Amino acid sequence: MSLIVKLGKKAKKILRKVAPPPAPCVSYTRRIERICTKKRIVAMTFDDGPMDLPASPDRFGGRALTDVLLDILEKYGAKGTFDVIGDTSENYPDKAGALGSAAWGGVRYDHYPDIHQDSHGGALHNDRLIKRVLAGGHQITNHGYRHIIFGKKPFVYGSRVFLGSFDLAAEDLRRLHTLMEERYGYTLSLMRPAHYVDPIGDGFNTYDVCDRMGYQYMAASYDGAGWLPSTLSDPEAALEAEVNAMVEPMRRLLEQNPDALCGQIIFQKDGYNMAKRTPVAWGLDRQLKLLTELGYQVVTVEQLMAESPFTDLDREDPLFEKMRDLAKTRAVAYSDNCLRLDVGMTWGELAMLLSPKEEALSRRWEKIRATGKRQHPYCGAMEYCQEHGLIPADAIKSAPVKTLPKKFFTSTTGISRREVYKAFLK
Repeated sequence: MSLIVKLGKKAKKILRKVAPPPAPCVSYTRRIERICTKKRIVAMTFDDGPMDLPASPDRFGGRALTDVLLDILEKYGAKGTFDVIGDTSENYPDKAGALGSAAWGGVRYDHYPDIHQDSHGGALHNDRLIKRVLAGGHQITNHGYRHIIFGKKPFVYGSRVFLGSFDLAAEDLRRLHTLMEERYGYTLSLMRPAHYVDPIGDGFNTYDVCDRMGYQYMAASYDGAGWLPSTLSDPEAALEAEVNAMVEPMRRLLEQNPDALCGQIIFQKDGYNMAKRTPVAWGLDRQLKLLTELGYQVVTVEQLMAESPFTDLDREDPLFEKMRDLAKTRAVAYSDNCLRLDVGMTWGELAMLLSPKEEALSRRWEKIRATGKRQHPYCGAMEYCQEHGLIPADAIKSAPVKTLPKKFFTSTTGISRREVYKAFLK
């Protein structure tokens, strides 16, 4: 692992202690890292492609790396989720950083598959590869047209250009969304922000952009490890170490608990690592062999979410069907994709259930634009529900619900989140 990545991870830990992130709130957009299931199903996501340059080192007769990955997936009957970019050829002027560092492909921007090789990467330039991905029954998700971080990221990417605007972030996603619809008739439904940078800097964040686009936020719960470079100086030894870093941790995990990866989303790379090698071209086969031997089915994230869209509720729960249906149009789960059905319902959470989505979002966004500052996720819904007499005028968003409006609920003896949703009249 490079020094700058180690320092970045250490800085993150310190920051969490000094300024812990806010508790998750009920949200229309949920960060999907894994789902709740006892079945041996798992999803693999491949970031930053497609790429029509060969694997490095090339031992596949010059075949494009994305073709190599698709060949391997096909060999095991697996379905992948390709988190693609549009085109990075606009990301100049720029220069390459140090090999092995986070800036290997560009100091000010990312370039895929490499700096001055932008025409070999992204959906704009790779019609054949996109068509092959879709024809194979794989999923495509939105990783940003230009792969520019939404806001500042001082640790690791302190020299990077960032969008810094809700409107610019949404426009970048929309460019790729439109490209996929107009060229392929394919509608994107999930996104992953570049380098997981969520705060934009103008009071908005990734969740707001997803709300505007109608997306869910696709994250990952297991790192496939194909992106980190080995520090070994011998190229062959380094490649083998990088492949082993993909395979051995998974092997040990599954030996300890064969069900450890049930419902998880695995992060993979469709491109070079920071040393301009592609260990994924060999490590993926060995990972899939491990999973197949244990009876795992590798599916798309869409298929995984069809099993259960939540992290803490599976199909065996009697409320599963209702919660799944409610989540399609209403804010019922928290931003971390948990439902927490056995805790008490607050007025803010009730307001998010009762308020029309458009009202809750537009009112909150107006406040953010007016102040330039972050506003509580419930403020728009609270304002709407209090104006329309759906909740008491003096209700406090974090206070527990005392009574439920009879117009929307059957009688219930309790006010836990489970009991409130059970009593809700759809």
